[in-house]
Amino acid sequence: MLMNKTKKVAAEKGNRVLITANVLGSAGPMRFVVNEKELVAAVIDMVLKSYAREGRLPVLGSNLNDFLLYCPGAESDALSPWETIGAKGCRNFMLCKKPQQTPKSVADENFEAKKRPSGFAKRGSGSWMSWINKSISLKVAPH
Repeated sequence: MLMNKTKKVAAEKGNRVLITANVLGSAGPMRFVVNEKELVAAVIDMVLKSYAREGRLPVLGSNLNDFLLYCPGAESDALSPWETIGAKGCRNFMLCKKPQQTPKSVADENFEAKKRPSGFAKRGSGSWMSWINKSISLKVAPH
């Protein structure tokens, strides 16, 4: 009778699976045993806490809203934080920091252009190789 109760409790928990989470920029993968019905947000939080506890580099932070979890084999879109981790059937994941988007106004761009010395070209508008050649030719004195 006692065995039947333990089996029911184990069945209610769901399947536990081993997942591998690679953190972009880190030395190696992190492995966890999680419930298939665990939310992606909870897994991201678990990875960040374990990453910090192990003292890995680069330092990531602890705000799970700043990160995205990708399943490399399934599709290119990040997993939704409200999805279950077992929804895609994937066991290998990649944790990446969300790109920081800072909107720039036209006034900021004009200020940066005025601040830049006249010999420097705006990024993307000139060839850096030609700039290097010009600066080297000015410094080398003929014999």
